[in-house]
Amino acid sequence: MTARIIDGKASAASLTDKVASDTAALMSRSGIQPGLAVVIVGEDPASKVYVANKGRMAKHCGFLSIEHKLPGSTSEADLLALVSALNADAKIHGILVQLPLPKHVDASKIIQAIHPDKDVDGFNVVNAGRIATGVPGGYAPCTPAGSMLLIRQCLGDSLAGLNAVVLGRSNIVGKPMAQLLLAADCTVTIAHSRTTNLPDVCRQADILVAAVGRPEMVKADWIKPGAVVIDVGINRIAAADGKTRLVGDVAYEEVAAVASAITPVPGGVGPMTIAMLMVNTLRAASAA
Repeated sequence: MTARIIDGKASAASLTDKVASDTAALMSRSGIQPGLAVVIVGEDPASKVYVANKGRMAKHCGFLSIEHKLPGSTSEADLLALVSALNADAKIHGILVQLPLPKHVDASKIIQAIHPDKDVDGFNVVNAGRIATGVPGGYAPCTPAGSMLLIRQCLGDSLAGLNAVVLGRSNIVGKPMAQLLLAADCTVTIAHSRTTNLPDVCRQADILVAAVGRPEMVKADWIKPGAVVIDVGINRIAAADGKTRLVGDVAYEEVAAVASAITPVPGGVGPMTIAMLMVNTLRAASAA
Protein backbone atom coordinates (compact mmCIF):
# COMPACT_ATOMS: atom_id res chain seq x y z
CA MET A 1 0.00 0.00 0.00
CA THR A 2 1.19 3.50 -0.82
CA ALA A 3 -0.64 6.28 0.97
CA ARG A 4 -2.40 9.09 -0.83
CA ILE A 5 -0.48 12.29 -0.15
CA ILE A 6 -2.93 14.89 1.17
CA ASP A 7 -2.08 18.12 -0.62
CA GLY A 8 -2.71 20.87 1.91
CA LYS A 9 -1.36 23.54 -0.42
CA ALA A 10 -3.91 22.77 -3.12
CA SER A 11 -6.77 22.55 -0.63
CA ALA A 12 -5.76 25.83 0.99
CA ALA A 13 -5.48 27.57 -2.39
CA SER A 14 -8.98 26.44 -3.34
CA LEU A 15 -10.34 27.56 0.03
CA THR A 16 -8.74 31.00 -0.06
CA ASP A 17 -9.89 31.58 -3.63
CA LYS A 18 -13.44 30.99 -2.41
CA VAL A 19 -12.85 33.36 0.52
CA ALA A 20 -11.66 36.01 -1.96
CA SER A 21 -14.79 35.51 -4.06
CA ASP A 22 -17.08 35.62 -1.04
CA THR A 23 -15.29 38.73 0.25
CA ALA A 24 -15.90 40.52 -3.03
CA ALA A 25 -19.58 39.56 -2.81
CA LEU A 26 -19.81 40.78 0.80
CA MET A 27 -18.23 44.12 -0.10
CA SER A 28 -20.54 44.54 -3.09
CA ARG A 29 -23.60 43.65 -1.04
CA SER A 30 -22.89 45.52 2.19
CA GLY A 31 -19.79 47.63 1.74
CA ILE A 32 -18.07 45.69 4.55
CA GLN A 33 -14.42 44.82 3.97
CA PRO A 34 -13.14 42.14 6.36
CA GLY A 35 -10.38 43.57 8.54
CA LEU A 36 -7.63 41.45 10.09
CA ALA A 37 -5.17 42.91 12.58
CA VAL A 38 -2.05 40.90 13.36
CA VAL A 39 0.13 41.83 16.33
CA ILE A 40 3.72 40.61 16.59
CA VAL A 41 5.97 41.39 19.54
CA GLY A 42 9.72 40.95 19.24
CA GLU A 43 11.96 39.45 16.58
CA ASP A 44 11.24 35.71 16.64
CA PRO A 45 12.25 34.56 13.12
CA ALA A 46 9.54 31.92 12.74
CA SER A 47 6.88 34.33 13.94
CA LYS A 48 7.99 36.92 11.39
CA VAL A 49 7.63 34.36 8.59
CA TYR A 50 4.17 33.30 9.80
CA VAL A 51 2.98 36.90 10.08
CA ALA A 52 4.27 37.75 6.61
CA ASN A 53 2.46 34.73 5.15
CA LYS A 54 -0.77 35.68 6.91
CA GLY A 55 -0.49 39.25 5.64
CA ARG A 56 0.01 38.13 2.05
CA MET A 57 -2.94 35.77 2.24
CA ALA A 58 -5.19 38.45 3.78
CA LYS A 59 -4.41 40.76 0.88
CA HIS A 60 -5.08 37.94 -1.61
CA CYS A 61 -8.50 37.52 -0.02
CA GLY A 62 -9.26 41.23 -0.34
CA PHE A 63 -9.10 41.97 3.37
CA LEU A 64 -7.99 45.12 5.10
CA SER A 65 -4.73 43.77 6.51
CA ILE A 66 -3.03 45.64 9.35
CA GLU A 67 0.17 44.61 11.13
CA HIS A 68 1.32 45.98 14.47
CA LYS A 69 5.02 45.24 14.89
CA LEU A 70 6.06 45.94 18.47
CA PRO A 71 9.50 45.74 20.10
CA GLY A 72 10.26 42.85 22.43
CA SER A 73 10.38 45.29 25.33
CA THR A 74 6.68 46.20 24.94
CA SER A 75 4.96 46.03 28.32
CA GLU A 76 1.99 43.82 29.06
CA ALA A 77 -0.07 46.93 29.84
CA ASP A 78 0.74 48.49 26.46
CA LEU A 79 -0.14 45.27 24.65
CA LEU A 80 -3.45 45.03 26.51
CA ALA A 81 -4.17 48.66 25.57
CA LEU A 82 -3.59 47.84 21.88
CA VAL A 83 -5.91 44.81 22.07
CA SER A 84 -8.55 47.00 23.71
CA ALA A 85 -8.24 49.57 20.92
CA LEU A 86 -8.57 46.86 18.26
CA ASN A 87 -11.62 45.42 20.04
CA ALA A 88 -13.24 48.87 19.71
CA ASP A 89 -12.23 49.41 16.07
CA ALA A 90 -15.24 48.72 13.81
CA LYS A 91 -12.96 48.24 10.78
CA ILE A 92 -11.25 45.27 12.46
CA HIS A 93 -13.19 41.99 12.52
CA GLY A 94 -10.38 39.63 13.46
CA ILE A 95 -7.49 40.03 15.89
CA LEU A 96 -4.50 37.72 16.00
CA VAL A 97 -1.69 38.08 18.52
CA GLN A 98 1.22 35.99 17.25
CA LEU A 99 2.66 33.54 19.76
CA PRO A 100 5.08 33.12 21.44
CA LEU A 101 5.14 36.39 23.34
CA PRO A 102 8.12 37.62 25.39
CA LYS A 103 8.44 35.97 28.79
CA HIS A 104 7.47 39.11 30.70
CA VAL A 105 4.02 39.07 29.03
CA ASP A 106 1.27 36.73 30.23
CA ALA A 107 0.11 35.26 26.93
CA SER A 108 -3.10 33.89 28.43
CA LYS A 109 -4.08 37.32 29.73
CA ILE A 110 -3.57 38.82 26.27
CA ILE A 111 -5.53 36.11 24.45
CA GLN A 112 -8.44 36.32 26.88
CA ALA A 113 -8.52 40.11 26.38
CA ILE A 114 -9.44 39.65 22.70
CA HIS A 115 -13.21 39.95 22.25
CA PRO A 116 -14.58 36.46 21.50
CA ASP A 117 -16.30 37.73 18.34
CA LYS A 118 -12.93 38.92 17.01
CA ASP A 119 -10.95 35.92 18.27
CA VAL A 120 -10.39 34.39 14.82
CA ASP A 121 -7.59 32.19 16.24
CA GLY A 122 -10.23 30.47 18.41
CA PHE A 123 -8.11 30.58 21.58
CA ASN A 124 -10.42 32.59 23.87
CA VAL A 125 -12.13 30.47 26.55
CA VAL A 126 -15.54 31.59 25.28
CA ASN A 127 -14.87 30.10 21.85
CA ALA A 128 -13.32 27.01 23.42
CA GLY A 129 -16.54 26.57 25.41
CA ARG A 130 -18.71 27.10 22.33
CA ILE A 131 -16.80 24.44 20.40
CA ALA A 132 -16.85 22.02 23.34
CA THR A 133 -20.58 22.37 23.93
CA GLY A 134 -21.71 22.76 20.32
CA VAL A 135 -23.10 26.25 20.83
CA PRO A 136 -23.31 27.95 17.40
CA GLY A 137 -21.06 30.87 16.57
CA GLY A 138 -17.78 29.66 18.02
CA TYR A 139 -14.49 29.91 16.16
CA ALA A 140 -12.48 26.70 16.20
CA PRO A 141 -8.70 27.05 16.31
CA CYS A 142 -7.43 27.13 12.75
CA THR A 143 -5.17 24.07 12.78
CA PRO A 144 -7.83 21.62 14.03
CA ALA A 145 -10.46 23.19 11.75
CA GLY A 146 -8.18 22.82 8.73
CA SER A 147 -7.31 19.27 9.73
CA MET A 148 -11.00 18.38 9.84
CA LEU A 149 -11.46 19.57 6.27
CA LEU A 150 -8.56 17.39 5.12
CA ILE A 151 -9.99 14.39 6.98
CA ARG A 152 -13.38 14.85 5.33
CA GLN A 153 -11.72 15.10 1.93
CA CYS A 154 -10.30 11.64 2.51
CA LEU A 155 -13.23 9.94 4.24
CA GLY A 156 -16.31 11.88 3.16
CA ASP A 157 -18.78 13.94 5.13
CA SER A 158 -19.79 11.14 7.50
CA LEU A 159 -17.17 10.10 10.05
CA ALA A 160 -19.70 8.42 12.34
CA GLY A 161 -18.39 5.43 14.23
CA LEU A 162 -14.76 5.79 13.24
CA ASN A 163 -12.07 5.52 15.90
CA ALA A 164 -9.99 8.68 16.15
CA VAL A 165 -6.84 9.06 18.23
CA VAL A 166 -5.44 12.52 18.91
CA LEU A 167 -1.83 12.35 20.01
CA GLY A 168 -1.31 15.53 22.03
CA ARG A 169 -3.42 17.47 24.52
CA SER A 170 -2.61 21.14 23.95
CA ASN A 171 -5.31 23.79 24.19
CA ILE A 172 -4.42 24.99 20.70
CA VAL A 173 -4.55 21.69 18.81
CA GLY A 174 -5.09 18.49 20.79
CA LYS A 175 -8.15 19.33 22.87
CA PRO A 176 -10.11 21.24 20.19
CA MET A 177 -9.20 18.58 17.61
CA ALA A 178 -10.76 15.96 19.86
CA GLN A 179 -13.88 18.11 20.31
CA LEU A 180 -14.34 18.53 16.55
CA LEU A 181 -13.93 14.80 15.95
CA LEU A 182 -16.37 14.04 18.76
CA ALA A 183 -18.89 16.45 17.21
CA ALA A 184 -18.49 14.48 13.96
CA ASP A 185 -19.59 11.31 15.83
CA CYS A 186 -16.16 9.69 16.02
CA THR A 187 -15.14 7.65 19.03
CA VAL A 188 -12.24 9.74 20.31
CA THR A 189 -9.19 8.96 22.43
CA ILE A 190 -6.77 11.67 23.52
CA ALA A 191 -3.33 10.15 23.98
CA HIS A 192 -0.15 11.82 25.20
CA SER A 193 3.33 11.25 26.59
CA ARG A 194 1.98 9.65 29.77
CA THR A 195 -0.36 7.24 27.96
CA THR A 196 0.34 3.59 28.77
CA ASN A 197 1.09 1.39 25.73
CA LEU A 198 0.96 4.39 23.40
CA PRO A 199 1.69 2.44 20.17
CA ASP A 200 -1.16 0.03 20.98
CA VAL A 201 -3.56 2.93 21.49
CA CYS A 202 -2.54 4.54 18.19
CA ARG A 203 -2.99 1.24 16.34
CA GLN A 204 -6.73 1.38 17.10
CA ALA A 205 -7.15 4.57 15.09
CA ASP A 206 -8.95 4.88 11.78
CA ILE A 207 -7.92 8.54 12.05
CA LEU A 208 -4.67 9.48 13.78
CA VAL A 209 -3.84 13.13 14.41
CA ALA A 210 -0.26 13.60 15.64
CA ALA A 211 0.31 16.88 17.48
CA VAL A 212 2.85 16.07 20.15
CA GLY A 213 5.89 18.08 19.01
CA ARG A 214 8.40 15.22 18.87
CA PRO A 215 10.24 14.66 15.57
CA GLU A 216 9.21 11.46 13.76
CA MET A 217 7.92 9.89 16.95
CA VAL A 218 5.10 7.94 15.29
CA LYS A 219 6.43 4.84 13.53
CA ALA A 220 4.89 2.49 10.97
CA ASP A 221 4.06 -0.17 13.57
CA TRP A 222 1.91 2.41 15.42
CA ILE A 223 -0.45 2.65 12.45
CA LYS A 224 -3.53 0.60 11.65
CA PRO A 225 -3.30 -0.41 7.98
CA GLY A 226 -5.45 1.95 5.94
CA ALA A 227 -5.64 4.69 8.58
CA VAL A 228 -5.73 8.38 7.69
CA VAL A 229 -2.78 10.15 9.31
CA ILE A 230 -2.77 13.90 9.92
CA ASP A 231 0.65 15.16 10.97
CA VAL A 232 0.42 18.53 12.73
CA GLY A 233 4.02 18.53 13.95
CA ILE A 234 6.61 20.97 12.62
CA ASN A 235 10.07 20.16 13.91
CA ARG A 236 13.45 21.35 12.64
CA ILE A 237 16.19 18.72 12.77
CA ALA A 238 19.75 18.39 11.50
CA ALA A 239 20.16 17.25 7.90
CA ALA A 240 22.97 15.22 6.37
CA ASP A 241 24.48 18.23 4.59
CA GLY A 242 24.99 20.08 7.86
CA LYS A 243 21.90 22.21 7.35
CA THR A 244 18.45 21.60 8.84
CA ARG A 245 15.16 20.30 7.52
CA LEU A 246 11.54 20.24 8.62
CA VAL A 247 9.88 17.02 9.69
CA GLY A 248 6.61 16.20 11.37
CA ASP A 249 5.74 14.07 14.37
CA VAL A 250 5.34 11.09 12.03
CA ALA A 251 8.12 9.07 10.37
CA TYR A 252 6.71 9.95 6.97
CA GLU A 253 8.29 7.45 4.59
CA GLU A 254 7.62 4.37 6.67
CA VAL A 255 4.12 5.42 7.77
CA ALA A 256 3.14 6.24 4.17
CA ALA A 257 3.65 2.55 3.37
CA VAL A 258 0.91 1.60 5.87
CA ALA A 259 -1.61 4.46 5.92
CA SER A 260 -4.25 5.08 3.26
CA ALA A 261 -3.60 8.85 3.32
CA ILE A 262 -1.08 11.11 5.03
CA THR A 263 -0.22 14.81 5.22
CA PRO A 264 3.35 15.76 4.34
CA VAL A 265 5.47 18.20 6.34
CA PRO A 266 5.74 20.82 5.03
CA GLY A 267 2.80 21.28 2.69
CA GLY A 268 0.08 19.50 4.63
CA VAL A 269 -1.68 21.03 7.61
CA GLY A 270 0.35 24.27 7.64
CA PRO A 271 -1.25 25.95 4.62
CA MET A 272 -4.70 24.95 5.86
CA THR A 273 -4.08 26.74 9.16
CA ILE A 274 -3.62 30.08 7.40
CA ALA A 275 -6.56 29.37 5.08
CA MET A 276 -8.86 28.74 8.05
CA LEU A 277 -7.75 32.02 9.61
CA MET A 278 -9.10 33.70 6.47
CA VAL A 279 -12.33 31.72 6.72
CA ASN A 280 -12.82 32.75 10.35
CA THR A 281 -12.12 36.40 9.58
CA LEU A 282 -14.67 36.42 6.75
CA ARG A 283 -17.19 34.81 9.10
CA ALA A 284 -16.53 37.50 11.69
CA ALA A 285 -17.01 40.26 9.13
CA SER A 286 -20.19 38.67 7.81
CA ALA A 287 -21.60 38.55 11.36
CA ALA A 288 -20.67 42.14 12.14
